[in-house]
Amino acid sequence: MVPLGGGGLRPGHPGVMTAIEAVATYLPDQRVPIEDRIARLDLKPMQAKLFRRFLGLSEVRLDPDGTLLDLLLAGVARLGALRGREHQVSYVLYARTMPVVVPYPLNPLHELCRLRGLDHAVAFTVTHHACATGLLAIDIAGRLLAADGEPGALALVLTGEKTFTRDAQLVPGTSVFGEGAAACLVRADGDRNRLLAYATNTQGQFNGRLEDLPELSASYEEEYPDLLAGVILAAVAQAGLTLDEISLILPHNVNVVSWQRLSRRMGFPVGRVLLENVPVTGHVFSADSFLNYATAVERHRLRPGDRFLIAAAGLGATFSAMVFEH
Repeated sequence: MVPLGGGGLRPGHPGVMTAIEAVATYLPDQRVPIEDRIARLDLKPMQAKLFRRFLGLSEVRLDPDGTLLDLLLAGVARLGALRGREHQVSYVLYARTMPVVVPYPLNPLHELCRLRGLDHAVAFTVTHHACATGLLAIDIAGRLLAADGEPGALALVLTGEKTFTRDAQLVPGTSVFGEGAAACLVRADGDRNRLLAYATNTQGQFNGRLEDLPELSASYEEEYPDLLAGVILAAVAQAGLTLDEISLILPHNVNVVSWQRLSRRMGFPVGRVLLENVPVTGHVFSADSFLNYATAVERHRLRPGDRFLIAAAGLGATFSAMVFEH
């Protein structure tokens, strides 16, 4: 059974629909070849061939001299829809993949709010869904806004992390992390990017450092496709749609081959999975969803009325999917 998340219409608030109003993204200028990242991690050169030739990863973006605050500020700076409306922001949610991202007592989220005129908003971190936390943050933001019932109120969802430890640089045999950030405005209503459904499934038996637990890693790899397909199909069904009615899937950017296999497994055309960013960004934590949305809009892959799906899997393990109407 796949426990379903909050969906679009909120109980107790008839007619209220969570919607994404605007998305902005940022990628550092420095492009680092996969071979350089593999060498820095003291892995065998054969691993670089695996990532490039088989998994479809070529490079990642990094800002070695920038801080996490710099990264998040760069994302917010590109969110033009926020300018002049900071006073409308009731909540700021930082969707974090890693349990710890800076040493105590640093707090880049509250520093960002102070610098950007958002210190009146309730600001907090959302975590424990790993790389699926961005979807959890959208759901929570919509629920909070709907419960408040304040016309015109907004929530700001932030994503982006630094590759500051080995675990934040590599998913063994699967992906390489890159740096980037995204800022997303959420509201409790709206005509565009309306949330139709949210399905999420946490399988706690896979909690552990897979690199050190080969049996657990093998079991996770075996069950991963069915678990991710399960939440995708559950979200589509909850939205009252069929998979054929989904115009585009925006994936988490772990690698190309896993999405090719999953597409075949579900009978979904791989050409309708946006994979263009995987080779050039790698896996950018919870920011993948928003980076792919921005690319889809920029390249006219979404038209008004299209139903699209965002899917993500987080180690630990959480599988999530959201269906939107553009």
